[in-house]
Amino acid sequence: MYQTDPPRPAKETLPTMYDLPSEYPEDSGLPDEFHLFQPQLLRETFCPPNYPAEEVFVATDLNLYYDLRHTLWYKRPDWFAAVGVSRLYEQQNLRLSYVIWQEGVAPFVVVELLSPGTEKEDLGQTLREINQPPTKWEVYERILRVPYYIVFDRYTDKLQVFQLVADRYSELDLSTPRVWMPGLELGLGLWQGSYQGIERLWLRWYDASENWLPTPLERESQRANRLAAQLRELGVNPDEL
Repeated sequence: MYQTDPPRPAKETLPTMYDLPSEYPEDSGLPDEFHLFQPQLLRETFCPPNYPAEEVFVATDLNLYYDLRHTLWYKRPDWFAAVGVSRLYEQQNLRLSYVIWQEGVAPFVVVELLSPGTEKEDLGQTLREINQPPTKWEVYERILRVPYYIVFDRYTDKLQVFQLVADRYSELDLSTPRVWMPGLELGLGLWQGSYQGIERLWLRWYDASENWLPTPLERESQRANRLAAQLRELGVNPDEL
């Protein structure tokens, strides 16, 4: 490719999400139930009030391409959210992957759910092998500079929060298992409750009043309960309708 003056932007010259693989056959198999349900609960309760819905993108187990010098290098976070970016790719298509040199916006928060086989890499306890891509920790901390990196161990119910301070992650000392993120006007913490019929501790978003944000099903139930209460005030038994 000939050099132009001025050089053409990366968005025009480098691969887009249509050119890059969205998955590889050698990748591990389907996630277990927890890796399905927990990201779903995070998605359903992630509603930052300072961003319109069309400027919020949330992804689960999606290829995240991060290095324009090595365009096939990627990571697959269990869950991540980017704000200030179009919900749809170029305002029109569902994403096949998230290509940082096309999007121009790095994730604001990444969540990894620990598994025995990935624990050391997720916690930055592995070293990069020669001529191999950087580890997840290196990508999130040093390349993408993700402001908040969340790690949750469902086997011990341990929540760890790493916040980018200057150019390195600093682990927050959590007196309670929750963290407030001013840039999102949301907090993330451990909630004891039933989701998908499973009672346990779950990661869940909460608002400035420390109220857990409802799922769509919970919002519908709340509306139905309010309507039933209004009918009763009018002397109508909603159970007989």
